[in-house]
Amino acid sequence: MSHRRRGLRFWISAWLPVAIAIGIIMLESTVWFGADRTSQPLRRIWEAIFGHVSNRSWHLIHTCIRKSGHFLGFGLVGLAWLRAWRMSIPRSRFVTDAVLALAGTAFVASGDELHQTFLPNRTGSVRDVMIDCAGAIVLQVLVYLYLRAFKPRKLAHEL
Repeated sequence: MSHRRRGLRFWISAWLPVAIAIGIIMLESTVWFGADRTSQPLRRIWEAIFGHVSNRSWHLIHTCIRKSGHFLGFGLVGLAWLRAWRMSIPRSRFVTDAVLALAGTAFVASGDELHQTFLPNRTGSVRDVMIDCAGAIVLQVLVYLYLRAFKPRKLAHEL
């Protein structure tokens, strides 16, 4: 399909996943998803599966769950951006699309953390932005390795 003949349906298909991903981040960036609100429900689930855990151990486990959520959640945000850029810019190189996707992810992550500084039970963290961007980079690298191994023709025009 030529670039000129792309209609509204194409652009919605390309960018709606990005908008949905940003919407999910916005929903999670509220007082309702602060550590003080997620600890008890997550602990109940954890203990139902793995048994009782001490308060000290739970603090570490809860932190790991939350940071893993940042990594994976923003990794998926990064993939939404990557898909949108790959669809939107004909014949662009993977690395160009990946850098644009990382920039979009970093922008959303930074806005998310800035927003959290204004909430009573949340804090903004540069470390979380770094975790978010690391998730985006790792998932993009995995997509690149997948394409290279199983769909080399998709990357052939970029060399």
